[in-house]
Amino acid sequence: MRLFDMLQWRGFVHQVTHPELADALEKGPMTLYCGFDPTADSLHIGSLLPIMGLAHFQRAGHRVIALVGGGTGLIGDPSGKTDERSLMTKEQVAAYVEGIRRQLEYFLRFDGPNPAIMLNNADWLAELPLLDFLRDIGKHFSVNAMLNRESVRKRIEDREHGISYTEFSYSLLQAYDYLHLCREYECRLQVGGSDQWGNIVAGMDLTRRLLGTDTFGMTFPLVTKADGSKFGKSEAGNVWLDPERTSPYRFYQFWINQADADVPRFLRFFTFLSQKEIEALEACIQSEPEKRAAQRRLAEEVTRLVHGEDALAGAVKASQAVFGGALQGLDEATLNEVFSEAPGTELPRAVLAEGRALLDVLVGAGVFSSKGEARRMVKSGGLYLNNERVDAEDARLTEQALITEHIAVIRTGKKNYHLLRFV
Repeated sequence: MRLFDMLQWRGFVHQVTHPELADALEKGPMTLYCGFDPTADSLHIGSLLPIMGLAHFQRAGHRVIALVGGGTGLIGDPSGKTDERSLMTKEQVAAYVEGIRRQLEYFLRFDGPNPAIMLNNADWLAELPLLDFLRDIGKHFSVNAMLNRESVRKRIEDREHGISYTEFSYSLLQAYDYLHLCREYECRLQVGGSDQWGNIVAGMDLTRRLLGTDTFGMTFPLVTKADGSKFGKSEAGNVWLDPERTSPYRFYQFWINQADADVPRFLRFFTFLSQKEIEALEACIQSEPEKRAAQRRLAEEVTRLVHGEDALAGAVKASQAVFGGALQGLDEATLNEVFSEAPGTELPRAVLAEGRALLDVLVGAGVFSSKGEARRMVKSGGLYLNNERVDAEDARLTEQALITEHIAVIRTGKKNYHLLRFV
């Protein structure tokens, strides 16, 4: 399968400026770029589609440039925004650029054969003399054409917010990026989200006018869920690629909880599984949906890609803990996340030193309403301490009962949990 055909099968192709792009990609290595906006110190999963797109191009032998907008980030892209962004300081943008740089290294090869290139457009935009830019670049842009762009027109029609000259000029800067990359790196293709179509076309036009070079543009689709809800959000907010913002466990859970109707597209978008493997998983959704095999494979592949094998193993183990799996090796932060909806009781650490009867402590913590109820639970084999069955009615609670420094996990029945926290 040709690269372009593969990208179409996976659903990556939303718009292309020239139908000849498919053939051009087969004639030899092409240099292309995609920009990433530094609005935070981490990308979220809304950025995964363009990242995966770049990775597919690199795997096919093309030279990819990941452009971090350290310069344009100081201005702010009005595309898809209903009001003016808060301007960030140069220090904020620089810190965000570094965070994004580290994350992209998980997806793209920056060494070895055909290495990817990572650039920061502040390196050339910050050096541009204003008068030279307005004279040499600005004269090639029609204000009439810029006013007709959807992102600008919507903001102008919104009298409450409007659009500042700062954001209005954003497309000139992005167009200059394409000119600079074409001139310095022989870049002939820009890819980006569907909201970047106008900016991409503007860059192509500027490059043709000043360099006489024919270039290409391609956009990726906006990812939405089958029910129409926004992709990339959970109940807790954005799903980030940074494990400090979204833990590997929460990240894994996001993917494993996707609806059957969305999983086939997400397997195409966000994994490198072959067409044969994906179609087999799609068949499982139809024949055995209750097994959720496709969701598990999706969660495993994406979590491994973003966080690595060890983090995936930890996320799987944490997920199994809810269903009675081993708790050993899980840290307190993970346990608190896994059992975030379970009730908990805070107790003084002296209770452990005194070696009180476990059942008395559980009655006092409200796990059981009476000692008799607690005894009956032990006799029926339904009481567990750290997912290990408690067989003795006279069991004592000591330091050895803790699964971490502060936590003991109580389970009654199959999945009724209660956390004891000792301070």
